[in-house]
Amino acid sequence: MFGSIPHKTKQFFFVLIKLSIVVGAFYFIYNKLTANPDLNFQDFVNFLSENNQFTIKTISFLIILSFFNWFFEILKWQVLVSSFKKIAFYKAMEESLSSLTASLLTPNRIGEYGVKALYYNSSERKQIVALNLLGNSLQMLVTVLLGSIGLYVFLNQYETAIDYYKIARFGAIILVIVAVGFIALSKSKVLFKGFSLQKIATYFKQLPYNIYSFGFLLAVIRYAIFSFQFYYILTLFGVSASYLNALTVITSMYFLASVIPTIFIFDVIIKGSVAVYLFTIAGVNAFTILSTVTIMWILNVVIPSLFGSIFVLKFKLPKS
Repeated sequence: MFGSIPHKTKQFFFVLIKLSIVVGAFYFIYNKLTANPDLNFQDFVNFLSENNQFTIKTISFLIILSFFNWFFEILKWQVLVSSFKKIAFYKAMEESLSSLTASLLTPNRIGEYGVKALYYNSSERKQIVALNLLGNSLQMLVTVLLGSIGLYVFLNQYETAIDYYKIARFGAIILVIVAVGFIALSKSKVLFKGFSLQKIATYFKQLPYNIYSFGFLLAVIRYAIFSFQFYYILTLFGVSASYLNALTVITSMYFLASVIPTIFIFDVIIKGSVAVYLFTIAGVNAFTILSTVTIMWILNVVIPSLFGSIFVLKFKLPKS
């Protein structure tokens, strides 16, 4: 693509791309915080400043929880990559945080796959894409398993105006579409640039069992951390609910929000809408829930992506 372009020109365009990613990420973060139609940013700031529970001690504790959330995510990525190549924890952190920053600008975090792959030689990139898919799938599996249990308990615990017949019919249609699509893709030899479902399945079968078990364990630990963090923020806002009762709603929220396709930057809005609906049924006011979701987004997405922007700017293509 850039074969006939001088080296200095390539470097200039590469730097320009990196700057565009960082500036674009900063703009989207700023825009989502200040132009959220459901939550006025100034009202949100005033709400926090008037809440005496948000002391240096509690804020520090929340940041520590976010640190461990990403520590285990980075560790999970290091473990996955170790299936074919040993990498240092720092390198895993660099790849994870820079890919987070880039993913803010892409639908459904697709950018995460591309950025992580760029850190490796061309011969290794297919493996990296497959391992990233596995890591996200393990996290989704935990979300679906715990969320399904939580949603079942939630629907039996609270009265909701949900038309179960329509949901069942919609779910059946989705399952048929997914099944037909899966069969069609499985019969197709090439899926994308040499990828096929058969090749991906064969590759996953070759991975050691400990990669799956340790990866799944780390996904569970991450889930436990950020779900507890959500509950802890609720208590700071004066929500009086037992941890188990709150966890029923929290797991339902993450489950429903995760199955809705969305551009990642709108993740805070999707989770906010789902959370407001569920927690309103449980008797918690909308502003408190939107504030909680926004704080979670700032702690676990915005702050890590700011660090990730440093790695984006430092990024250099590997020698193939």
